[in-house]
Amino acid sequence: MYKITLACAGGFSTSMMASRMKEAAKAQGIDVDINAVAEEDIELYSDSDILLLGPQLGYRQQELQKDFSMPVLVINFQDYGSMNGKNVLNDAISKIKGDK
Repeated sequence: MYKITLACAGGFSTSMMASRMKEAAKAQGIDVDINAVAEEDIELYSDSDILLLGPQLGYRQQELQKDFSMPVLVINFQDYGSMNGKNVLNDAISKIKGDK
């Protein structure tokens, strides 16, 4: 099982993205635990396999990467805008596999 955390300023837009990612995972038969959180709650999910940031938090990527041992990625702006959960899920899993 992959444990994925998405974070944005308030957690609202990432909640929608998390839902789309769960749908994509189900369609592909991938076992995932996906949580969408507000920026101030990121630390609560430090045991995740990966942290995905909404584009509006991209400026924090380097800082957060220093704080956590998991990969920290900024979600592709186009995929985020179109809520393409399949692409975001596949990007996250590729990164997890590459870093393990």
